[in-house]
Amino acid sequence: MDIRGDPCVKHFVQYMTGERNASPHTVLNYAGDIRQFAVEIWGQDAKPPLPWSRVDKFAARRFLVGFQKHGRDPATSGRKVSSLRAFFRFLQREEYVASNPFAGVISPKRGRKLPVTVSQGQMNALLSAPLAKLGRSGEHAGEETDKLAEYAAFRDAAMLEVLYSSGMRVSELVSVRDRDIDMISGLIKVKGKGDKERLCPIGKPAADALKKAMDRRDAIWQAKPRGGSDNPAFLNLHGERLTSRSVERLLKKYLAEAGLSLSLTPHAFRHSFATHMLDAGADLRSVQELLGHSSLSTTQIYAHVSVEKMKKVYNEAHPRA
Repeated sequence: MDIRGDPCVKHFVQYMTGERNASPHTVLNYAGDIRQFAVEIWGQDAKPPLPWSRVDKFAARRFLVGFQKHGRDPATSGRKVSSLRAFFRFLQREEYVASNPFAGVISPKRGRKLPVTVSQGQMNALLSAPLAKLGRSGEHAGEETDKLAEYAAFRDAAMLEVLYSSGMRVSELVSVRDRDIDMISGLIKVKGKGDKERLCPIGKPAADALKKAMDRRDAIWQAKPRGGSDNPAFLNLHGERLTSRSVERLLKKYLAEAGLSLSLTPHAFRHSFATHMLDAGADLRSVQELLGHSSLSTTQIYAHVSVEKMKKVYNEAHPRA
């Protein structure tokens, strides 16, 4: 079924991209959930316009129960219910439907998963892995191939330092341009979810690593036409902007180098940043601002991690635990 031609869906997509400023990824997820519901209710061969006004609360509940019977993850089921609740709320506001059939549907309770973090010792080993690997491989500046290998190592060291120092998302990292970086103030301007801009402080080790990487980058590509302050801060070995997927692949190499689990993702830097900040006494509201969370409740999960760590230490150390 192709729901893109449905007038209600088209209007909703326009609302999400225009008024709500939702990302293409978010809009795609909403559209996928709406389509799945439509197929469940009217079948694969149904053609738009679809009779949304005929959907009742029993159809909404059957949809949710169907997911639960198939053993779907509660988070996935909850997201779909949330998507459809928002869709019908919009339809009700625009008077396409009289009521919202998902208004009374209770989302399945989600299990609380704690963020995956690494210790400060493990983080130090991971941060030093790129240059340690370069030193062992015997790569030195000189010929073009060696210069590229050296740049890659210093670039990777800088990326890992910046991720841990700032707590930014990997998608924000690869979007950083030269003009976004203020070395004097130790700040990087990033654009997060919903195109919200914020300033991310970075420490001296991250700033130093970033300068060394950028100096080596410019030494290699200085003869090529460049965009001035619009240059991407991090380039691949073809002189193009790195992608989030590339950073994920590179991280696997350094996880192995540091002897850490290969299942860790770049987001572990963000989780570790927040947890280590709270462990050191930072207040929750400040960490919320640094992470760019719109809601304090999203940040509170990291406080829970700190409490769980405290309980573990207590249980292991106290003679009457």
